Amino acid sequence: MTTTDITFPAHDGRPMRAAYAAPSDGQKHPGVIVIHEIFGLNDDIRRITGKIADLGYAALAPDLYDRDGARLICIARTLMTLNRGEGDAFKDLDAARKFLQQQPGVDAARVGVIGFCMGGGFALMFAARAPIGVAATFYGDVPKTTEQLRGVCPVLGGYGGQDRMFAAQGRRLEKLLTEMGVDHDVKVYEDAGHSFMSRNTGFLPWIGKIGPMKADYNPEAAEDSWKRIEAFFGRHLGH
Repeated sequence: MTTTDITFPAHDGRPMRAAYAAPSDGQKHPGVIVIHEIFGLNDDIRRITGKIADLGYAALAPDLYDRDGARLICIARTLMTLNRGEGDAFKDLDAARKFLQQQPGVDAARVGVIGFCMGGGFALMFAARAPIGVAATFYGDVPKTTEQLRGVCPVLGGYGGQDRMFAAQGRRLEKLLTEMGVDHDVKVYEDAGHSFMSRNTGFLPWIGKIGPMKADYNPEAAEDSWKRIEAFFGRHLGH
């Protein structure tokens, strides 16, 4: 489904860029907030937003980097917000949720969230504090304790077994959600690397002991993940 570039009111009232896609059948559908990777709101996130709409959801992908200042500074600020667990990006996600609920083709009582890499970390933390019905995180950061996830809704997760940074976090997410008794479906794709849902090319700018990480689309893992999204979101949100 084709996405449309729009703006919506951020938490401080200024217009924030976003991509939007929704079924055009005149019916009310559940809404899904799509949270981008470190690359930001690009054509690949627009593609993913359209695929979510194809599943029967109204999908909104806000551009969390749409703030004053140089792009690298915006990226750094957004990452720091994720690490702190509070700040402008979380407030803007809540503004996106409220905007999505107000759209004429959206059932305001049924809203989910899905995120990728950096966005996957945001999706988990946002779902623990906002009235969200279901959350999906793909190769996203996972808190170290159940306390940080207290209140989280049902969670779908996908991680690559060849992902040197995040594979272990996927296994930790499975453990934490099991301990909490939260309905979940977390899968580690042993043959996939990082960013296996994305068709971005190049290397992610993670510097340190592990070095840069290749963004490596894996069609088998991606196809299976879309099937799991359709089933899990359908069970918890309907469409």
